[in-house]
Amino acid sequence: MNHKMIKVLQISSLAYIWIFVIAVDVWIFSLLFVAKKLDDAINASVAIGLIAIPLFIAIASILTYVFFGLQKYAKPEEKANVL
Repeated sequence: MNHKMIKVLQISSLAYIWIFVIAVDVWIFSLLFVAKKLDDAINASVAIGLIAIPLFIAIASILTYVFFGLQKYAKPEEKANVL
């Protein structure tokens, strides 16, 4: 595979990760609002949200940091060949 295709796949995978994280966060927030509206077990929903939301954001942030960290230490000729 050429360098441009690899770069596009890497950036698209980062975009998909963040889209997934944002979608999960929105879904958890909607579950919190529905639990509050239905007078359901809001404590369980809050506990799940307090654990899941920071966990997903942390994992996506670490993956993004690793991706850009690897790009930072790439050889100059590799940087010239991408995009």
